[in-house]
Amino acid sequence: MNDPLQVDAYAAADFNVSDQAVVDRIEQLLAVDGVHFRQQACLVDLGCGPGNISLRLAKRWTDCCVLGVDAAERMLRVAEARRRDAGVMTERLRYQRRALPLPASSLEADLVVSNSLLHHLHDPMHLWSSVKSLASSRCLVLHRDLKRPDSEASIDGLCQQHVANAPEVLQRDYRASLRAAFTAAEVKAQLAVAGLPQLQVMEVEDRYLEVSGWITGCQAGVDQRSP
Repeated sequence: MNDPLQVDAYAAADFNVSDQAVVDRIEQLLAVDGVHFRQQACLVDLGCGPGNISLRLAKRWTDCCVLGVDAAERMLRVAEARRRDAGVMTERLRYQRRALPLPASSLEADLVVSNSLLHHLHDPMHLWSSVKSLASSRCLVLHRDLKRPDSEASIDGLCQQHVANAPEVLQRDYRASLRAAFTAAEVKAQLAVAGLPQLQVMEVEDRYLEVSGWITGCQAGVDQRSP
């Protein structure tokens, strides 16, 4: 998503509610398991776009390091400008231009998150293989995306409800995204093939899917919270 009109529209759009919902959900998942991120933990935002969630992660977990990854150079320019405006140092928040799938890396992520990325990929396994290549031995995973409606009438209704007053480019992209999105059953099948059946898939509100859980091994990456 590197078209200038798209970049400008997404950068100007107000996604505060949905972006904050992702951060709030991360906090909930940590609380359920009674853990918190260790100092200098690595938090990775895949498909970070203009950096909305990456910046929120850096502000919320100030002793962690955040990496935003996206294939669109123009989106990353916006994200980098926002980082500078917010006064967040590059040691704590940096961006990398990369397309999925990501190759094996020495990077060990304590969190891998994405928002509305899965349906953009030609091969959904590119996301799940990237998660596995990034994850530390105990890594929290959270991915949120649209779910595909069961009819064109349902798509019409969602567009009317959620983007009727949005710029034309956002209306067009939203409709296309709903058509390209997956069902919960399809995502569960992807996870089974990827060797990630421990991740949970659930429907959220009227139009979202959430994939969440831990890739576990030893206790590296998180500290048990004191009683």
